[in-house]
Amino acid sequence: MKIRNLVINAVVAALYVAITSAFAFMSFGAIQFRIAEMLNHLAVFNKKYIIGIVGGVFISNLFFSTMVVYDIVFGVAHTLLSLLIMSGITRRITNNWVKMSVNTIVFTIGSALIAWELYLALQLPFWFSYLTVAIGEFVVMGIGMPIMMYIDKKIHFSKRIEG
Repeated sequence: MKIRNLVINAVVAALYVAITSAFAFMSFGAIQFRIAEMLNHLAVFNKKYIIGIVGGVFISNLFFSTMVVYDIVFGVAHTLLSLLIMSGITRRITNNWVKMSVNTIVFTIGSALIAWELYLALQLPFWFSYLTVAIGEFVVMGIGMPIMMYIDKKIHFSKRIEG
């Protein structure tokens, strides 16, 4: 990996961690609105951002979760699988709004992994957890779409990372 890409991914991971830590009170549990999840949309602009996003999830869950092992395994899996699925589905799509819509839907559906985690770790009802986590994911990523498009107009995400 080129040094520039490594540094940019480190910054993405750091942003994810900083946002998650600032909003840690609502970033974990059965009812969660993890604001940093809007950074998942970076992968729409270039799949090389996946490394920084997954790194941010890993570090956030390592330092701020009360269920560290569960959150590292399930949270990282949810993020990585969702981003890879989105990348595959949108490979031939050029419209970033459509890609972000697909990304939002994939992450929302993938929230089943987090619901399963909450069921295994805390014995919370699966379907209730799935509903609440999916709603939080959908809302955050939905609100994140225009925010990320606005920021992209200013700093051009696809040009920041090489390849």
